[in-house]
Amino acid sequence: MLAFLRTDLVQNLHWLTDKQLLDAISIGQFTPGPVFTTATFIGYVIGGWPAALLATLAMFLPSFVLIALIHPVASRLRQATWTATLLDGVNAAALALMTGVLVQLGQHALTDILTVAIAILAFVILLRFKLNSVWLILAGAVIGLLRFWIVGM
Repeated sequence: MLAFLRTDLVQNLHWLTDKQLLDAISIGQFTPGPVFTTATFIGYVIGGWPAALLATLAMFLPSFVLIALIHPVASRLRQATWTATLLDGVNAAALALMTGVLVQLGQHALTDILTVAIAILAFVILLRFKLNSVWLILAGAVIGLLRFWIVGM
């Protein structure tokens, strides 16, 4: 989904910058329901509170309707061999899409030795200690603020 957001909102429509999209993703990762929070944030950036409310409603309502419609059929789909394989392929495609977005956003977020070092350190800490990502985001924010205050002065 993030690839589509970047393509449409940043590259085609120019409603957001890459930095604003990164902010939206960061806000989403910091709070429960990352996709929903990201949509609300983007709605707010584009059109204020009314757009934020509309974006949130647009994210929640279809899923509730689809779950109600699909629930009776979903377990049977997973049991059939050919549909289980199809669903596995959809999962693989989603992972490939997320990897592509990671590379694109990484090119805009990792701009110098400090940001690269923070990313590598955060990745190692995440894998080694299974630390909640909220703490890593907070640590990155503190480092960013310190850098801003030191370099900005």
